[in-house]
Amino acid sequence: MGDFATDTEPYRRELLAHCYRMLGSVDDAEDVVQETYLRAWRSYEAFQGRSSVRTWLHRIATNACLSALSHRSRRFLPSGLGGPSDDPMTPPMPADSQWVQPVPDSMLDPAAIVTARDSLRIALIATLQELPGRQRAVFLLRDVLAWPASDVAQVMGSSTAAVKSTLQRARARLAQVPPDVEQTVEPGELSAVLAHYIAAVEEADGAALEQVLRVDASVEATPWRTWFSGRATCLPYLVRQVLGSPGTWRLLPTGANGQPAVVAYHRGQAYGVLLLTVTSAGIARINAFGDPGLVKRFGFPASV
Repeated sequence: MGDFATDTEPYRRELLAHCYRMLGSVDDAEDVVQETYLRAWRSYEAFQGRSSVRTWLHRIATNACLSALSHRSRRFLPSGLGGPSDDPMTPPMPADSQWVQPVPDSMLDPAAIVTARDSLRIALIATLQELPGRQRAVFLLRDVLAWPASDVAQVMGSSTAAVKSTLQRARARLAQVPPDVEQTVEPGELSAVLAHYIAAVEEADGAALEQVLRVDASVEATPWRTWFSGRATCLPYLVRQVLGSPGTWRLLPTGANGQPAVVAYHRGQAYGVLLLTVTSAGIARINAFGDPGLVKRFGFPASV
């Protein structure tokens, strides 16, 4: 037998991404990864190498995720709770819901962000939450990690035939609610759009913000169930209910879910994190997560 840390540590970030996709929460994913390593350490001496260390760890992590899902409510984005409001002066309505969380790029394997970026996008993470736990696990192992069905069967403790059947059901269900995963732009163009957006918000400049929003842009923000679609509705909502006066907001660029993002401060105090879906035609979607605790999670101070 080798050394436990040497054998298992290279898979920590991969396991975190897997658990995050399963659970839709970076907080829950970290807890499950910690539990996975504790379980693995306790049973390391009994591990006989009948599978690879990677497969063994994923089996422990997947089972831990399935156990966690059996005791927790499904997580949503606001758009998963109903249609958009067509009145930009609608007061946002809160919802008693568990929300999908963003994950900082800094917590993930940089290679995975490049090669599997679409599988981390917040729209897909939210859509995955509609799958039953075992279907979700099989889909992620087969279609995201591209594992052979035989390896997935080892992880799931089932037959290869059962894995294929479960995957077929998962694909059919996802086809009914395809995730809105937009094609993004090259890094240089993306940086320019992000800089334009930050300046528009910090300067409370509605005209500048209009230039950067796509005509069919949408805006949603937790913990509100109310969300908006179409620039004609989103822009007046942002101008009249969100922007305030110049200096109300401070935005600091970061990355989350393989997407451009900003950490946001409202009047100097932590507000949360905003993810942007940027396309060649402009910003297609703004997902705002109004949770000051996320600011610390992303490595930023509580105030500026």
